[in-house]
Amino acid sequence: MIDYSALLMIWRRDMIRLSRDRAQIAGSLARPILWLLVLGFGLGSAFPGFHGIPYISYLFPGIIAMNLLFASFLSAISIIWDREFGFLKEMLVAPISRISIAVGKAASGATVSFLQGCLVLAFIPLVGVSIGPWRLLAGLPVMLLIAFAMTSLGLLVASRMSSFEGFGTIANFVIMPMFFLSGAVFPLATAPRALQMVGLINPLSYGVDLLRWLFLGVRQFPLMLDFSVLLLFTAAAVGGAVWAFCRRL
Repeated sequence: MIDYSALLMIWRRDMIRLSRDRAQIAGSLARPILWLLVLGFGLGSAFPGFHGIPYISYLFPGIIAMNLLFASFLSAISIIWDREFGFLKEMLVAPISRISIAVGKAASGATVSFLQGCLVLAFIPLVGVSIGPWRLLAGLPVMLLIAFAMTSLGLLVASRMSSFEGFGTIANFVIMPMFFLSGAVFPLATAPRALQMVGLINPLSYGVDLLRWLFLGVRQFPLMLDFSVLLLFTAAAVGGAVWAFCRRL
């Protein structure tokens, strides 16, 4: 059973931690600026773009997904931090279920990731994306779903790590392939066959495809497939995080 009061306590604690961490907020702004400038304007000058869309506009949904992905895994590192300083042990011995702890950490991490993803939306006027208000609003729950899935995956990894160094190594091994093989930077259809096959089993590919359809009106996969894969992966990632908390910690 989930103790919602405990879940809310965990969520509020991480929100307070975020409000006091100015470096994290600054980094969430600097990351998309750097990638948009280097990739968007740099590579955009080398070729016109895809599907008749300028490259910087085509890249924009991928940068949103990138910020969600990075922020989700960085929020999961709080598990190792809490273990090092003893706070996690206090939560585990408290009279609340570990399911409540796992879901609470996933909810707080997803909220942090979602907020950092929303910061990227401020760059819409700079990248030439013309989007109606209903499509923008429809993109928000998709971003939240991606954030929840990636945070749960990060928690699954973090729960099995005993050091910051180990988590950082594994996180980079997971984050970079997921990002570059998701269609965020280039269409999967233009990639070699082997990379296309990897992209098809990458859950982030379907999140990027859904965001690109909402913001730009182009997509590679059927919409129901995008939604189905995201929902199934989110459920599997949350289940894996809960299992790891119950068995490993």
